[in-house]
Amino acid sequence: MAGKKKEASLQTSVTNQEQWEEMLTTKGLTIVDVYQQWCGPCRAVVSLLRKIKNELSDDLLHFATAEADNIDALEKYRGKCEPTFLFFGGGELVAVLRGANAPMLQRMIVEELAKEKLVLVQGSGRKVVSSGTLISTCIFG
Repeated sequence: MAGKKKEASLQTSVTNQEQWEEMLTTKGLTIVDVYQQWCGPCRAVVSLLRKIKNELSDDLLHFATAEADNIDALEKYRGKCEPTFLFFGGGELVAVLRGANAPMLQRMIVEELAKEKLVLVQGSGRKVVSSGTLISTCIFG
């Protein structure tokens, strides 16, 4: 039972458009595991995310799962059963990873968190990615 509580605190569950919009206002970097009800979120990476969160111990790093079926903004991700991780900084899409590539996911989290800190601390520009581009292309940092 304790494991479930840890997992719940590790990843915020986003199941509707209102929660999605609220999640986008989170300060820092948010990595969203997009899933559909029939396919479920990528459970294989939960232990990796917990390890990264513990190692970095950074309040600007957030994880969420988002059910594409009930969120209009994620309509493009419906009908696919491939893990998709969306990286948001300041409510803007900054990177995407398709597939459960643990070493790549870990590297991208560290790199994108460093970029987000530069934006927040130094006022650097944030490199935003078009979601239309990401549907057919994987962005690897």
